[in-house]
Amino acid sequence: MVRNDPRQYDDLAGEWWRPGGDFEILHWLAAARAAMIPPAARPGAILLDAGCGGGLLAPYLAGKGYTQVGVDLRRSGLEQAAAHGVRPVRGDVTALPLATGCADVVAAGELLEHVPDLAGTVAELCRVLRPDGLLVLDTVNGTALSRFITVTAGEWLGVAPVGLHDPELFVDPRRLTAECARHGVRLEIRGVRPTLTGLLRWLVLRNGRSRGRIVPTRLTAVLYQGRGHKANGCRPGRHE
Repeated sequence: MVRNDPRQYDDLAGEWWRPGGDFEILHWLAAARAAMIPPAARPGAILLDAGCGGGLLAPYLAGKGYTQVGVDLRRSGLEQAAAHGVRPVRGDVTALPLATGCADVVAAGELLEHVPDLAGTVAELCRVLRPDGLLVLDTVNGTALSRFITVTAGEWLGVAPVGLHDPELFVDPRRLTAECARHGVRLEIRGVRPTLTGLLRWLVLRNGRSRGRIVPTRLTAVLYQGRGHKANGCRPGRHE
Protein backbone atom coordinates (compact mmCIF):
# COMPACT_ATOMS: atom_id res chain seq x y z
CA MET A 1 0.00 0.00 0.00
CA VAL A 2 1.03 3.59 -0.54
CA ARG A 3 1.53 5.86 2.45
CA ASN A 4 -1.66 7.00 4.19
CA ASP A 5 -3.82 4.35 2.52
CA PRO A 6 -6.96 4.08 4.73
CA ARG A 7 -7.06 0.31 4.22
CA GLN A 8 -4.13 0.03 6.63
CA TYR A 9 -6.58 0.65 9.47
CA ASP A 10 -8.31 -2.63 8.63
CA ASP A 11 -5.01 -4.46 9.08
CA LEU A 12 -4.46 -2.57 12.36
CA ALA A 13 -8.02 -2.98 13.66
CA GLY A 14 -6.86 -5.12 16.58
CA GLU A 15 -4.67 -2.27 17.86
CA TRP A 16 -7.41 0.26 18.66
CA TRP A 17 -8.07 -1.03 22.16
CA ARG A 18 -5.11 -3.34 22.81
CA PRO A 19 -3.31 -2.09 25.95
CA GLY A 20 0.19 -1.02 25.00
CA GLY A 21 -0.55 -1.51 21.29
CA ASP A 22 0.38 0.53 18.25
CA PHE A 23 -2.34 3.10 19.00
CA GLU A 24 -1.38 3.68 22.65
CA ILE A 25 -0.49 7.34 22.10
CA LEU A 26 -3.87 7.91 20.44
CA HIS A 27 -5.48 7.11 23.81
CA TRP A 28 -3.39 9.85 25.44
CA LEU A 29 -4.36 12.28 22.70
CA ALA A 30 -8.04 11.38 23.09
CA ALA A 31 -7.88 12.12 26.82
CA ALA A 32 -6.22 15.50 26.15
CA ARG A 33 -8.81 16.33 23.48
CA ALA A 34 -11.70 15.47 25.79
CA ALA A 35 -10.24 17.76 28.43
CA MET A 36 -10.92 20.70 26.06
CA ILE A 37 -14.62 19.80 25.83
CA PRO A 38 -16.96 21.17 28.53
CA PRO A 39 -20.11 19.37 29.69
CA ALA A 40 -23.05 19.66 27.31
CA ALA A 41 -24.91 22.96 27.62
CA ARG A 42 -28.30 21.57 26.59
CA PRO A 43 -30.23 18.28 26.59
CA GLY A 44 -29.69 16.25 23.45
CA ALA A 45 -26.38 17.92 22.56
CA ILE A 46 -24.55 16.22 19.69
CA LEU A 47 -20.80 15.69 19.54
CA LEU A 48 -19.39 14.68 16.17
CA ASP A 49 -16.17 12.68 16.32
CA ALA A 50 -14.85 13.11 12.77
CA GLY A 51 -12.53 10.29 11.75
CA CYS A 52 -13.48 8.47 14.95
CA GLY A 53 -11.57 5.26 14.23
CA GLY A 54 -12.26 2.81 17.04
CA GLY A 55 -14.02 5.40 19.20
CA LEU A 56 -11.16 6.15 21.59
CA LEU A 57 -12.70 9.47 22.63
CA ALA A 58 -15.84 7.85 24.07
CA PRO A 59 -14.61 6.83 27.57
CA TYR A 60 -13.30 10.33 28.25
CA LEU A 61 -16.67 11.91 27.41
CA ALA A 62 -18.65 9.71 29.78
CA GLY A 63 -20.89 11.82 31.98
CA LYS A 64 -20.55 14.99 29.91
CA GLY A 65 -24.04 14.63 28.47
CA TYR A 66 -23.38 14.30 24.73
CA THR A 67 -24.78 11.94 22.16
CA GLN A 68 -21.58 10.98 20.35
CA VAL A 69 -21.76 10.42 16.59
CA GLY A 70 -18.69 8.98 14.90
CA VAL A 71 -17.96 9.28 11.19
CA ASP A 72 -15.24 7.20 9.57
CA LEU A 73 -14.39 5.57 6.25
CA ARG A 74 -13.54 2.15 7.65
CA ARG A 75 -16.17 -0.26 8.90
CA SER A 76 -13.62 -2.12 11.05
CA GLY A 77 -13.13 0.96 13.24
CA LEU A 78 -16.80 1.91 13.33
CA GLU A 79 -17.78 -1.50 14.66
CA GLN A 80 -15.47 -1.00 17.64
CA ALA A 81 -16.66 2.58 18.13
CA ALA A 82 -20.25 1.36 18.26
CA ALA A 83 -19.29 -1.18 20.94
CA HIS A 84 -18.16 1.79 23.08
CA GLY A 85 -21.41 3.74 22.76
CA VAL A 86 -20.71 5.78 19.63
CA ARG A 87 -23.43 6.10 16.99
CA PRO A 88 -21.53 5.02 13.86
CA VAL A 89 -21.89 6.69 10.46
CA ARG A 90 -19.82 5.50 7.54
CA GLY A 91 -18.79 8.47 5.45
CA ASP A 92 -16.10 10.77 4.09
CA VAL A 93 -15.13 13.83 6.13
CA THR A 94 -14.94 15.89 2.92
CA ALA A 95 -18.67 15.27 2.37
CA LEU A 96 -20.19 14.55 5.76
CA PRO A 97 -23.59 12.81 5.55
CA LEU A 98 -24.93 15.10 8.30
CA ALA A 99 -27.20 18.15 8.40
CA THR A 100 -25.79 21.65 8.50
CA GLY A 101 -25.55 22.98 12.05
CA CYS A 102 -26.40 19.68 13.72
CA ALA A 103 -23.39 19.40 16.07
CA ASP A 104 -22.77 21.26 19.31
CA VAL A 105 -19.16 20.07 19.29
CA VAL A 106 -16.98 18.78 16.46
CA ALA A 107 -13.86 16.85 17.44
CA ALA A 108 -11.21 16.11 14.81
CA GLY A 109 -8.45 14.14 16.47
CA GLU A 110 -5.41 13.01 14.49
CA LEU A 111 -7.46 13.42 11.33
CA LEU A 112 -6.30 16.45 9.38
CA GLU A 113 -2.79 15.09 8.70
CA HIS A 114 -4.46 12.24 6.80
CA VAL A 115 -6.81 14.16 4.47
CA PRO A 116 -5.71 15.11 0.93
CA ASP A 117 -8.31 17.92 0.83
CA LEU A 118 -7.67 20.05 3.91
CA ALA A 119 -9.82 22.99 2.76
CA GLY A 120 -12.78 20.75 1.94
CA THR A 121 -12.50 18.89 5.24
CA VAL A 122 -12.35 22.08 7.32
CA ALA A 123 -15.32 23.46 5.40
CA GLU A 124 -17.38 20.39 6.23
CA LEU A 125 -16.36 20.31 9.90
CA CYS A 126 -17.44 23.94 10.22
CA ARG A 127 -20.62 23.44 8.17
CA VAL A 128 -22.07 20.84 10.55
CA LEU A 129 -21.16 22.93 13.61
CA ARG A 130 -23.93 24.97 15.23
CA PRO A 131 -23.48 28.74 15.66
CA ASP A 132 -21.39 29.20 18.82
CA GLY A 133 -20.50 25.50 18.62
CA LEU A 134 -17.05 24.28 19.59
CA LEU A 135 -14.38 22.82 17.30
CA VAL A 136 -11.51 20.92 18.95
CA LEU A 137 -8.70 19.18 17.12
CA ASP A 138 -5.14 17.93 17.26
CA THR A 139 -2.82 17.27 14.37
CA VAL A 140 0.79 17.15 13.15
CA ASN A 141 2.66 20.24 11.99
CA GLY A 142 4.19 20.33 8.52
CA THR A 143 7.78 20.95 9.64
CA ALA A 144 11.03 19.12 9.04
CA LEU A 145 11.17 18.35 12.76
CA SER A 146 7.72 16.76 12.79
CA ARG A 147 8.55 14.70 9.70
CA PHE A 148 11.70 13.39 11.37
CA ILE A 149 10.01 12.62 14.71
CA THR A 150 6.76 11.19 13.32
CA VAL A 151 8.04 9.32 10.26
CA THR A 152 11.81 8.81 10.27
CA ALA A 153 12.40 8.24 13.98
CA GLY A 154 8.81 7.36 14.87
CA GLU A 155 8.54 4.46 12.47
CA TRP A 156 12.03 3.18 13.32
CA LEU A 157 11.27 3.23 17.05
CA GLY A 158 7.78 1.79 16.60
CA VAL A 159 6.00 4.89 17.87
CA ALA A 160 4.03 5.10 14.61
CA PRO A 161 3.08 2.16 12.37
CA VAL A 162 5.10 2.12 9.16
CA GLY A 163 3.36 3.83 6.24
CA LEU A 164 0.46 5.25 8.22
CA HIS A 165 1.48 8.87 7.60
CA ASP A 166 2.28 10.82 4.47
CA PRO A 167 4.40 13.79 5.60
CA GLU A 168 3.28 15.77 2.56
CA LEU A 169 -0.14 16.05 4.24
CA PHE A 170 1.09 17.41 7.57
CA VAL A 171 -0.67 20.65 8.48
CA ASP A 172 0.78 24.14 8.80
CA PRO A 173 -1.13 25.78 11.68
CA ARG A 174 -1.19 29.13 9.87
CA ARG A 175 -3.01 27.56 6.95
CA LEU A 176 -5.36 25.70 9.29
CA THR A 177 -6.31 28.81 11.26
CA ALA A 178 -6.91 30.68 8.00
CA GLU A 179 -9.18 27.92 6.67
CA CYS A 180 -11.16 27.86 9.92
CA ALA A 181 -11.50 31.66 9.89
CA ARG A 182 -13.05 31.48 6.41
CA HIS A 183 -15.92 29.56 7.99
CA GLY A 184 -16.37 31.66 11.10
CA VAL A 185 -14.19 29.72 13.56
CA ARG A 186 -11.36 31.57 15.27
CA LEU A 187 -8.97 28.77 16.17
CA GLU A 188 -6.52 29.09 19.05
CA ILE A 189 -3.43 26.90 18.80
CA ARG A 190 -1.10 25.45 21.42
CA GLY A 191 1.68 22.88 21.24
CA VAL A 192 1.43 19.54 23.01
CA ARG A 193 3.76 16.61 23.60
CA PRO A 194 3.71 13.20 25.31
CA THR A 195 5.28 12.89 28.74
CA LEU A 196 8.78 11.47 28.45
CA THR A 197 8.34 8.92 31.23
CA GLY A 198 5.10 7.60 29.75
CA LEU A 199 6.62 7.38 26.28
CA LEU A 200 9.70 5.51 27.49
CA ARG A 201 7.61 3.13 29.64
CA TRP A 202 5.44 2.30 26.64
CA LEU A 203 8.40 1.78 24.29
CA VAL A 204 10.14 -0.52 26.75
CA LEU A 205 7.22 -2.52 28.15
CA ARG A 206 4.58 -2.64 25.40
CA ASN A 207 2.24 -4.57 27.68
CA GLY A 208 -0.61 -2.70 29.26
CA ARG A 209 -1.51 0.96 29.59
CA SER A 210 1.63 2.98 30.29
CA ARG A 211 -0.19 5.86 32.02
CA GLY A 212 1.35 8.30 29.60
CA ARG A 213 -0.21 11.73 29.09
CA ILE A 214 -0.25 14.57 26.60
CA VAL A 215 0.80 17.86 28.15
CA PRO A 216 1.02 21.45 26.84
CA THR A 217 4.29 22.87 25.52
CA ARG A 218 5.36 26.11 23.90
CA LEU A 219 6.63 24.17 20.90
CA THR A 220 4.04 23.79 18.12
CA ALA A 221 6.50 22.41 15.56
CA VAL A 222 5.49 18.76 16.05
CA LEU A 223 2.06 18.22 17.65
CA TYR A 224 -0.51 20.89 18.35
CA GLN A 225 -4.10 21.29 19.53
CA GLY A 226 -6.71 23.73 18.25
CA ARG A 227 -9.86 25.03 19.92
CA GLY A 228 -12.37 27.60 18.68
CA HIS A 229 -16.04 28.59 18.62
CA LYS A 230 -18.08 29.22 15.51
CA ALA A 231 -19.37 32.78 15.26
CA ASN A 232 -23.07 33.34 15.85
CA GLY A 233 -24.99 33.85 12.63
CA CYS A 234 -22.38 32.04 10.54
CA ARG A 235 -24.18 29.39 8.50
CA PRO A 236 -21.95 28.25 5.63
CA GLY A 237 -23.39 26.04 2.94
CA ARG A 238 -21.99 22.71 1.80
CA HIS A 239 -18.44 22.86 0.51
CA GLU A 240 -18.18 22.74 -3.26
